[in-house]
Amino acid sequence: MATRSKGSGKGESLGRSVSLDRVRNIGIIAHIDAGKTTTTERILYYTGRLHRIGEVHEGSTTTDWMPQERERGITITAAATYCQWKRSDVEYQINIIDTPGHVDFTAEVERSLRVLDGAVVCFDGVQGVEPQSETVWRQADKYHVPRVAYINKMDRLGADFYMSFNTLKEKLGANAVAIQLPIGSEEKFVGLIDLIEMKALVWHGEELGAKWEVTEIPAEMKLEAMKWHDRLIEQVVDFDEPMMHKYIEGKHNFTPAQLRKALRVGVLQSKIFPVLCGSSYKNKGVQPMLDAVCDFLPCPQELPPVKGTDPRTGEPIERKPEDTEPFTALMFKLQPDPFVGKLAYFRVYSGHLTVGDTVYFTGTGTTERIGRILRMHANKREEIQEVFAGDIAATVAMRNSRVGVTMSVEDDPILLETIKFPEPVISVAIEPKSRADEEKMGHAMAALAEEDQTFRIRTDTETGQTIISGMGELHLEIIVDRMKREFKVAANVGRPQVAYRETIRKKVKEEGRFIRQSGGRGQYGHCWLEIEPQKMGKGFEFVDAVKQGRIPKEFIPAIEKGVREALDGGALAGFPLVDLKVTVVDGSFHEVDSSEIAFKIAGAMALRSGCKKASPTILEPIMKFEATTPEQYMGDVIGDLNSRRAKIVEMGTRGNVKFVRATVPLSEMFGYATAVRSMSQGRAAFVMEPSHYDEVPANVLKAIVEKHAAGGQGGDNNGKAR
Repeated sequence: MATRSKGSGKGESLGRSVSLDRVRNIGIIAHIDAGKTTTTERILYYTGRLHRIGEVHEGSTTTDWMPQERERGITITAAATYCQWKRSDVEYQINIIDTPGHVDFTAEVERSLRVLDGAVVCFDGVQGVEPQSETVWRQADKYHVPRVAYINKMDRLGADFYMSFNTLKEKLGANAVAIQLPIGSEEKFVGLIDLIEMKALVWHGEELGAKWEVTEIPAEMKLEAMKWHDRLIEQVVDFDEPMMHKYIEGKHNFTPAQLRKALRVGVLQSKIFPVLCGSSYKNKGVQPMLDAVCDFLPCPQELPPVKGTDPRTGEPIERKPEDTEPFTALMFKLQPDPFVGKLAYFRVYSGHLTVGDTVYFTGTGTTERIGRILRMHANKREEIQEVFAGDIAATVAMRNSRVGVTMSVEDDPILLETIKFPEPVISVAIEPKSRADEEKMGHAMAALAEEDQTFRIRTDTETGQTIISGMGELHLEIIVDRMKREFKVAANVGRPQVAYRETIRKKVKEEGRFIRQSGGRGQYGHCWLEIEPQKMGKGFEFVDAVKQGRIPKEFIPAIEKGVREALDGGALAGFPLVDLKVTVVDGSFHEVDSSEIAFKIAGAMALRSGCKKASPTILEPIMKFEATTPEQYMGDVIGDLNSRRAKIVEMGTRGNVKFVRATVPLSEMFGYATAVRSMSQGRAAFVMEPSHYDEVPANVLKAIVEKHAAGGQGGDNNGKAR
């Protein structure tokens, strides 16, 4: 029967096409080149969503639809799509988000995990856990996303399921449990053993893998399969008390249904992670992986109610994932669209929304009417009339569309926790090629910054240059390319600069006094600030400790505003100040001449002069780095890293190659791709991602300050001290 959600709008609900317990919202996440997009293509093909499989190397994939993605063979933006899959005669709807693997686009993974219920984490069967695998795994931990692991590329030379499985336990500390074993590997990979059913699944040939044979486990693998089946039982009985009692009594004959039920309980609690295997490119293992998505990953009803606050009272409130609850949704992505201008993606947590309903944007206090609701299939769209709890959909972006904004109902609002993004680590100066490009460039950058929260724009106060910042050289390269293609803006780009920060090392007390007399009413602002360092990464804190009304309360926010504005330029080289605490302890005011602007200037003056006396220093971004190389080039790679101020963390062997893990300053790594190719005849590969900020050594600090004093940009690779 049709139902209407409380406060969801004027329209009557048309009813769901699939019941909520048959909905799965999943993401495909992984390290770059682990096969996420290829896996997504196979899922869409086997579920009947596509009639032809697209390939990354051909530039014909569905979810990699941007020209830059197809040219480079990488995923840049998270793409949403959906499909249906029949499991044991029950139809499931699977909403999928294919995410990027490259660290420069980590914001896309962050925003996707914020709104997903479960994830399939792909691993390269040759490499096992790689650096970005760790990053996406930790991101999933942060958002408590249940997941299954899929060891892909079992057909490749050097593929080793058992090594890859062990890296999940060793590097991720994951309570991994194998529910499949491969039959053969490399070119002899023909199928897999289902450790729950204790049957073999064998694919014959590579004719798109639509058919496979369920048969008995090969005789030579029976002992190995029994050993892993016993391990599976041992791990899953922890999540079912009656099974545990039977196990302790020595009864181990559990049915596949009992094993699945217990395993599902553990997965939903993110306490155990089923591990599957296959070769998406060779069309083997994708269908059983889809079965595992339906069997083990949660439907929206199985997750805790979404938590938020009442914007009117500040009290915590919850919304259950039910259609009868008040409408609640989170906008998680904005995307340019050639037909409608811009699309806003949102995830519905409760209630339902019908075309024509009015939504309330919590935080902005404004309302807007929903004109269109779209179900997305990558860059294609399908108009629908209604969305329900658990759905992921899009609408034409409205005036108040922002990433992280909560959509609710005006008479029962809720404010959900927004999405937090990492800080950029690299910058370049950019200028329009002609006067005609100048105005267009401002519009283009504003549109791209609204879409991508890790892309920042600022103006250098000393040089007047426009500086754009992002997560890496590739990130900024794509931004500039998009400006050229989508907005028809031609621009000149400077050399990359490191996004340095400044901080202080000792506590000081400093006076800020701003007094001006100009014949009439003057200006009077006077304050004393205590400025002290904070723990690295803690950020900025402002405290009002003024007693006995020495400064009227209405002027304290002005002092804070002045201090915050002064944080934009540090004492040594003008980099932003971070990790300090400022306390207003004393001051004075004039009955007539005191004003907010005078106290704002006094606060800024006190901070600037105080930081000069507080033993200022510069912090630089440190990258987590991993290189893989044939053994004969390992010495050259290590030697080169040592010359770049790297700290070696780990060295070892993976398959037939050597690997080295290190932390290394970003400023030393410009041009490294060319250097490592030349020293290894193109056979070494590397990845790096932001790790943390750390204090620069004294010789590097001196070089940066001298460069700044000479009028240069302290952040580019000319400022290196070797």
